[in-house]
Amino acid sequence: MDGGHGDGPAGGGGDGGGGGFTGPAGPAGPGQPPRIPMPRSSVEDTGLPLEPAPLVLEHRVLKSLLGAWALAACSAQETAAVEEHLGECGACADEALRLRGAVGLLHPPESLDLDPTLRTRVLEGCLDRRPARIPVPEWAAPYDAEAARLDALLQDIGDAEWHAPVRLRWFEGDGPVSRRTTVAGVIAHLLSVDGLVGVALGLEDPLGGATAERTEAEGAAAGTPTPSQRTEAYWRASHFPPTRAVRAPWREQSHHIVRTVSFAGGGSGRLAVSYGGFALPLSDSMLDRAFECWVHAGDIADAVDYPYEPPAPRHLHRMIDLAARMLPVSLAERRRAGLSAPAPRRLVAAGAPGRSLRLEIEGSGGGEWLIPLDSPASVASAEHEVAHVALDGVEFCRLAAGHVSPEEAAAGQVGDREAIRDVLFAAASLSRM
Repeated sequence: MDGGHGDGPAGGGGDGGGGGFTGPAGPAGPGQPPRIPMPRSSVEDTGLPLEPAPLVLEHRVLKSLLGAWALAACSAQETAAVEEHLGECGACADEALRLRGAVGLLHPPESLDLDPTLRTRVLEGCLDRRPARIPVPEWAAPYDAEAARLDALLQDIGDAEWHAPVRLRWFEGDGPVSRRTTVAGVIAHLLSVDGLVGVALGLEDPLGGATAERTEAEGAAAGTPTPSQRTEAYWRASHFPPTRAVRAPWREQSHHIVRTVSFAGGGSGRLAVSYGGFALPLSDSMLDRAFECWVHAGDIADAVDYPYEPPAPRHLHRMIDLAARMLPVSLAERRRAGLSAPAPRRLVAAGAPGRSLRLEIEGSGGGEWLIPLDSPASVASAEHEVAHVALDGVEFCRLAAGHVSPEEAAAGQVGDREAIRDVLFAAASLSRM
């Protein structure tokens, strides 16, 4: 007997003859294919080209493909053939440039920024299904939205961009003023000034005890420290220039402010918030902070080359309305300082109609406002209209932010030129650091 070398299935044909299983690629039996196929040759080993051969097309065919090439509708081979031809044929190259320019007009570049109304639409959709148990007051919604948009921008920039230079601009007297800082310095500024609202609501002052005391001492002659005094104090108190670490306290404070006014209810809008030289009701102060948040977000976006859109139309309308309501007081202050034409000799009694200017704001968020010219106590009247000014909504906001001078504001003007000049300068004088 042979023991383990039999020719049955278990033995496997050990003598190598008879066509038994002889190796991994050998035949399994007479007339049967291999159990394991032979390895395939790699394309690199065949000597064949790895990419298909380039197309060779006639001039008339290549010229007919220029439109599809401009629309990025050609295949990879056609694109390569067209672009190689453009380097050799000047006539086709000129035609290709014209077609590519036409395509650019048909498809203008879109902003990378989210639609400013997206957040509002999402929230409204959620609230339609389940109303908020504690709703945000209407006058606080613009600040809530603008703080969220600015925070989204801040989360999208790198560490180095927090130190990008930013120039804060505003208007004083009859000329522009500016202050150089960084992206982080702008957020520190917003943190300091938003803190005025927080303090009025009983929240902790972000400047801290010692810094707040020094600021109050500096502003003791005028009462409450002004926004610029608070900002300068915060910047001085920092041992090092502000970094991206300032974002967390600013965002936390904005959440606390919105949450507090929501719990307090709509009636809290009458609470006074002092800005040093003047005071605003809480409802107007929240609109003021929303406006400043948007303006300084634009400053940051310009510094880091980031696209940024205006607020939602209904929020923009509220901000414009606040500026229009503040214009009579700004006019009176400039008149007292000798910076505008004196009041007319004929005094207008409080509550009586007087000379008026029609302010027409075009575009989304726009509308019309009648501005009393003689005194804040007089009543604006269409029958006493002496001038009419028309501006785009964003242009008016840029004027009120001190980002464009009254002389450069693109305004349509009809009527009393002196009254128009006084109102445009009064709008610019609403700005501050």
